Amino acid sequence: MADNMQLTIGHLYPDLLNLYGDRGNTITLQKRCAWRGITARVVSLGAGEDADFDDIDLFFMGGGQDFDQYTLMEDLGIGRAGSKASRLTAAIEADVPVLAICGGYQILGEYYVGHDGQRADFIGAIPVYTEAGEDRMIGNMVYEATALEGSPTVVGFENHAGRTRLREGAVPLGRVVKGFGNNGEDGTEGIRYRNVLATYSHGPLLPKNPAVADELIRLALQRRYPGAELPALDDALEWRAHDAMLKRLV
Repeated sequence: MADNMQLTIGHLYPDLLNLYGDRGNTITLQKRCAWRGITARVVSLGAGEDADFDDIDLFFMGGGQDFDQYTLMEDLGIGRAGSKASRLTAAIEADVPVLAICGGYQILGEYYVGHDGQRADFIGAIPVYTEAGEDRMIGNMVYEATALEGSPTVVGFENHAGRTRLREGAVPLGRVVKGFGNNGEDGTEGIRYRNVLATYSHGPLLPKNPAVADELIRLALQRRYPGAELPALDDALEWRAHDAMLKRLV
């Protein structure tokens, strides 16, 4: 067991960016830590809320509507020294793990061009950009997370109009088996940048995909406690849920 080990999860904008039960991702991380004797506390980083980012071991940013994303720009302080945006970028470059879903994925990128042609500059912490398409890409999805050890199969749900494209040389999180992924054209889904795992997969993602949850915990644990090993769990029930959805879709 990993008794006396503690991790802090920074949940960015839990009220605004919480489509399709995305808050379930932090609950899953806490539970899978607790079952191993690891204390995981969640710190809310909503609008007007702050914390010392050096104390945070793992960040989570969920999905939201375009309007919600735009309302966060002032609080993020994009382009300002010492802002949430600049400190989050620094944390990413220092290999702090981050899980970003849909709108959170887009916000970490360079910019978003809406249907009206207006461009909104975002954080620019990961090498992607997004442009709105004419049709929404909606439905259950399956992809092989080729950027994770063992290339686990991921099941989820996507609903986005944005077409996200990776800059040359960037590594997608996975390859689409069923669904649309980043843009519905090139077969890529998400991005793995340093220890950032960004994806369009809601659902929430982690309860049905224990391999992804454990990879995030492992990255956070080993960064905080070098050499620490992540104890195995009896998580047959979670894998049954994953496999049942996979069987339905593929």
